[in-house]
Amino acid sequence: MRCRSASAGRSESDMLRPEFAAALAKAGEAHTLAREEIVLLLGAEGEEAAALFRAADQVRAAHLGPEVHLRAIIEFSNHCARNCLYCGLRRDNRRIRRYRMTPQEILAAAHRARQGGYRSIVLQSGEDPGFALDDLARVVKRIKETLDVAVTLSLGDRSRDDYRRLRDAGADRYLLKHETADPALFARLRPGTTLESRLERLRWLQELGYQVGAGSIVGLPGQTCETLAADILLLQSIGVEMAGIGPFIPHPDTPLGSSPPGSTDTTLKVLAVTRLLLPHTHLPATTALAVLDPDGRRRALAAGANVVMPDVTPAPYRQHYAIYPGRSRPQGEGEASFARWERELRAIGRQVGTGYGHILRRGSPRGS
Repeated sequence: MRCRSASAGRSESDMLRPEFAAALAKAGEAHTLAREEIVLLLGAEGEEAAALFRAADQVRAAHLGPEVHLRAIIEFSNHCARNCLYCGLRRDNRRIRRYRMTPQEILAAAHRARQGGYRSIVLQSGEDPGFALDDLARVVKRIKETLDVAVTLSLGDRSRDDYRRLRDAGADRYLLKHETADPALFARLRPGTTLESRLERLRWLQELGYQVGAGSIVGLPGQTCETLAADILLLQSIGVEMAGIGPFIPHPDTPLGSSPPGSTDTTLKVLAVTRLLLPHTHLPATTALAVLDPDGRRRALAAGANVVMPDVTPAPYRQHYAIYPGRSRPQGEGEASFARWERELRAIGRQVGTGYGHILRRGSPRGS
C-alpha cells in the first residue's frame, strides 16, 4: 500500500502545492493536523516528500538535539500464546525452534551490554505465560540494582497486577504497540484480542508510572492511508513517550506469508509526520526498515528518528526470534557494537546520547 497524492509523477523540481505547504507549515509550527491534512502529507512524492523529511528532521533537531539513544534488545523468549496472522512467533507456527533464556543468561547478556557502553536495556519476548513472573521481576530488580541502566519491557498483554509488579521491581518503560488503529483490522489480524483491550492496557501502564511506547505496522493487508492517519492521531491522543513505526514484512510460515511487504517510503512518511506531531517522542529507526532497505536506518534518522535498538541477544538464540524474515539472521558482533554505532552516527553528524534516554520533561536536561 502506498499513499499517493495527486502530485504523483511530478518532477522533483516542481513547487510544493499550496495546500501541502500550508499543512506542512502548520504541522511544524503547531504540531497538530486534521486527519485529511495528515493524509495529504502521507501522499507526498518527489520534492514534497523531500520537504516533509527535511521538516521532520528540523523538528527533531530543535526539540531533541543531535543525540541518538541506543537501546540494547535482549529477546529472552520466543514462546507466544497469541496467534497473530502476521508474526513468525505465532502459536501455531510449528516450524520455529522455541527457546527461553534462563534468568542467569538474561543477566549475563545485560551485563555484557552495559560493559559495552549501553545505558538502556530492552527485555523483549513473545506473550509467554511459561516464563515465571517472579523470575522476571527478580531479573529486572537485579539489573536496576547493579547496572545503572534504564529498563524497557516489551512482553505484550499482561494483567494490571503483572504490570504493577514489574514496575515495582524497577522497570522504567513499556513498549506495547497498538499495531493498527482500525478496530476491525486489529481483531482480524490478532484473533481473540481487541483494540479496545490493548488501549486499556496502555492506560494502565501510564497510570502505573511507566514511560509508554506504542506504534504501528505500515503496509498491513487491509490497511488504508486513512488508517495510517488514524494511527498517528492515536499516538498523539495517548501521549506516548515512544512510538515504534516499521513496515510489514511477510513471514512465509504465517497466513499472510504471500502478502506484499510494506513500503519503505510510506513508512518513512508515517515516521516523519509522527515526528511533526509528536516533537518530543522517541522514534526508533527500526530493524524492519533496515531489513527492507539496507539504507533504511540512515534514511529514518534523516526523517525524524532518534533511537536505534541493536540486538544483543546471545548468538545461540538470536536467529530464532524470527518475527519476520531477515530480522534475526546470524550476525557478527558489529551489529551490537556500541563503538560501531558511535562511528556511524558521527559520520552523519549525530552523536550517541549519554543518558538513559528518558523522555524529555519540562525543566529536565536533554537525554536524562
